[in-house]
Amino acid sequence: MNAPAHFPELAEMTGHRPACPLCGKAETRFHAEAHDIEYCTSDESWVWHACDHCGVLFIDPMPVDRLSEIYPANYYSYGAGKASTVQKIKEALDRRRFKGLLSAIPGTELSVLDIGGGSGWLLDMVKGADRRVTHTTVVDLDAGAADLARAKGHTFVQGRIEDAELEGQFDFILMLNLIEHVSDPRAMLAKVRRLLKPGGQLFIKTPNYNSLDARLFRHRSWAGFHTPRHFVLFQRRSLEALCNECGLEPTSFSYTQGAPFWSVSLLEELRKLGVVKINADRPAVTHPLIPALQAASAAFDFLRRPFAPLSQMELVLRPAD
Repeated sequence: MNAPAHFPELAEMTGHRPACPLCGKAETRFHAEAHDIEYCTSDESWVWHACDHCGVLFIDPMPVDRLSEIYPANYYSYGAGKASTVQKIKEALDRRRFKGLLSAIPGTELSVLDIGGGSGWLLDMVKGADRRVTHTTVVDLDAGAADLARAKGHTFVQGRIEDAELEGQFDFILMLNLIEHVSDPRAMLAKVRRLLKPGGQLFIKTPNYNSLDARLFRHRSWAGFHTPRHFVLFQRRSLEALCNECGLEPTSFSYTQGAPFWSVSLLEELRKLGVVKINADRPAVTHPLIPALQAASAAFDFLRRPFAPLSQMELVLRPAD
């Protein structure tokens, strides 16, 4: 278990208020307590706090020194696996989205950077979407992805983007499901801003904690918490505000379906009822019910999309003048 002062009732007694990782203010409040319902890397309870000043949620303490433990060998982004029907549809939509974004960037040769891109499977899509993409680079913590990425023609740099030494700037930078995994999002965005060419684009995708499923499962280990691998979570206003502070100007914003969060959250409810079993050897994301739950959840979210904020956000940005 974490230190007792991190539990809500004792935090009230002791006055413990962790400082917000963005503004540094200690005027924060308890938001939720959650467990690792996906990979079962530990039995610990983890506490999420809210900063009303910045509009973010953050986990405290952040297990920055336990990455090898909280990212197990069977973590979903480390292996390709067989794509479900929902995933194939999503990949087709991603390819179309990349094509549209790249078409707005001038130049005869484009360079693309994928931060946290693993073996470069997204960069494969990007290259297929626009023939002008001639230089592709992956920055990732996983050394095991290096050989596969390089075999596919991508430059691979192991480590954190904040520490990476990269040559030149990039026309298009991907940060998909990444900013929520770092302890200092401002430092990351500041580095990315320096790496972005004038006229280039940054594409961010990240969870939105101001959504229906986030509220329904708030005290039931909502899968969007992805505890303990997500460190900081945003809503629209807090994400756009931070980007503006870092010299990045939004050009488009949209909500997109949160089937991964709905499906794992629903599977956890089935586990609590004793219907299914989830453990470290058989994590939630590999359960045979997940494809059906994802399909139903995606359909539900697409129907709601015109009327409600969904649990994932997509933001396209350019360098501010």
